[in-house]
Amino acid sequence: MPRMISPAAVALAMLTAACAPTDTGAPGESAAARPERQCFSADQVRNFRAGDHGQLYVRALRDQVFELNSSGGCTDLDFAQQLAITPDVGALAGGRICTGEWARITLPASSAPIRTCRARVSRMLTEAEVAALPSAHRP
Repeated sequence: MPRMISPAAVALAMLTAACAPTDTGAPGESAAARPERQCFSADQVRNFRAGDHGQLYVRALRDQVFELNSSGGCTDLDFAQQLAITPDVGALAGGRICTGEWARITLPASSAPIRTCRARVSRMLTEAEVAALPSAHRP
């Protein structure tokens, strides 16, 4: 008699596999030579500001500022009063988002339907880079 596998067990296995570390470095490059990925939790974003041409800067709890770059479709970021950021694939709302990963940005609208676009987390800015941002872009 064949064994039945519950859908919950399959989902748990897929979620666990999605969190497994992957080697994204160049061939022959040691792990020590690659910069460590920087992450933030989407539910700990305290502030955000739009930058130039699809850029978004978000400030997380520990005064970390991350730059996200949209892949298009993120119109009206500079007019947004609120937004939601969620990991793009296989994670729950409020999950961790790291540099090099994609996130979904959801913009609520009063007269138009809710808009969602994708953005890639480019980097975490240093204190000097944050200070050098124009004040209109600094979260």
